[in-house]
Amino acid sequence: MRYMNINVLELVEHSAVCYPDKVAVREGEETVTYTQLVQRSQKVGSVLAGKNAVKTPVGVFMEKGIAALCAFFGAAYAGNCYCMFNVELPEHRLQQIQTVLSPKYMITTRDLLPKAEQIFHDTCILVIEDMLETPVDETALQQVRKTVIDTDPLYINFTSGSTGVPKGIAVSHRSVLDFISCFTKTFGITEKDIIANQAPFDFDVSVKDIYSSMAVGAELVIVPRALFSAPVPLLDYLCEHQITTMIWAVSALCLISTFHGLDYKTPCTVNKILFSGEVMPCKHLREWQKHLPEAMYVNLYGPTEITCNCTYHILQKGRDYADGIPIGKPFPNEDVFLLDEQRHLVKESGKTGMITVRGTALALGYYGCPEKTAESFIQNPLQSYYPETVYLTGDLGYWNDEGELVYCGRSDHQIKYMGHRVELEEVERAMTAVEGVERCICVFDEKRQRLKGYYVGTIDKNVLHKTLRETLPFFMIPNFLQPIQSVVLSKNGKIDRKKTIEQIGGK
Repeated sequence: MRYMNINVLELVEHSAVCYPDKVAVREGEETVTYTQLVQRSQKVGSVLAGKNAVKTPVGVFMEKGIAALCAFFGAAYAGNCYCMFNVELPEHRLQQIQTVLSPKYMITTRDLLPKAEQIFHDTCILVIEDMLETPVDETALQQVRKTVIDTDPLYINFTSGSTGVPKGIAVSHRSVLDFISCFTKTFGITEKDIIANQAPFDFDVSVKDIYSSMAVGAELVIVPRALFSAPVPLLDYLCEHQITTMIWAVSALCLISTFHGLDYKTPCTVNKILFSGEVMPCKHLREWQKHLPEAMYVNLYGPTEITCNCTYHILQKGRDYADGIPIGKPFPNEDVFLLDEQRHLVKESGKTGMITVRGTALALGYYGCPEKTAESFIQNPLQSYYPETVYLTGDLGYWNDEGELVYCGRSDHQIKYMGHRVELEEVERAMTAVEGVERCICVFDEKRQRLKGYYVGTIDKNVLHKTLRETLPFFMIPNFLQPIQSVVLSKNGKIDRKKTIEQIGGK
């Protein structure tokens, strides 16, 4: 009799049994098989277990790659959760995360040890090269495994907080197991796939790359960070490694299509393109579809707090998405619904409400921050008979006539202008749809009561204004338009609104 998985390590171990000598992860010229990945991870876990580091967060300060995965799984083998400290983050930000997390141990690489010692005070720093020389303590690992249950936290990812202090979102084994099971089945991801990892390891898009690969025995290819500023070698890399699956941020796909990289070379082996993080501009989508017409394209939606994604829409051939791509329907075993301002259920088509989610995919909450957790993870207002947590995403959406969910902006990006409610993202979507606009942001100057639009592109601002008059009501048309050289992207590949505005001088 086979019981359900209760630990993500069972995914890795099962693939190691089924595909022991198959390449699990490729990082540049280095590869590791499934057997080697398990063995190395167990060595890391043995060191941590020997230090009695159980049920505690473990920091990982290194570049994404094979070593980082061994640290992740090693932390899990020792009964801990892991947290990636991205080496690209400023020192102040890293110290803020350390303060919130207070990890007893930080795993790093030998070359990053001096920097780690400089930044992370009062934390014991372990060098992974030394850990990988340690023999596996099977007895200790077996003892730990007996104490781990599926609701224990697996990882903690940090996002920005409204107070300026980052929030650590704790996600359990069960949430990942349930989601990845549905995710791989829904999109037909198998051991034959070669998945190109684009996202940083502290961004939850990478969770889909990592655990989809581990669950089915696919090959995970770590795409070098430097390639995402160079479309030509990036496409060479995708073609060379015969990538089949891209689970990427919208901005990364747009990097290629903006510079017409697919005209240079098309990665013909790609058959699945799944995107998330921002609204996909239709012109960029069409560019990809033109070169890879047989691929499956999927729009994914969901914040980190619900374990990667809660809804999806598989794009239909021949369908006109000029009005935007819906975020679709919930994944199995997830319930997604809309609440109005009084927290009543919104059923009518076309009526906007806050996107709300319930199910086992919900995160455990914000680490060490019960006040913030209580604000967003609330008792289900639709029933009061037993405890049931739902997550308020802060995103707004509506049901279209086909019963599909459509995203229409952030509740905190909704403004009142000229007596009308205006979603800034809706204005941005209209601007991006115009030929000659590549990327854009729209902001509201409260002091001057002006709607402002900044864009990267070749179109004259007067022509853009005239074109917008054909698609938007007068109160949604920015009365100030300005071309800019570029937008600033966050480490997760989304447009950083605050830094973009700072870059252009806040004009």
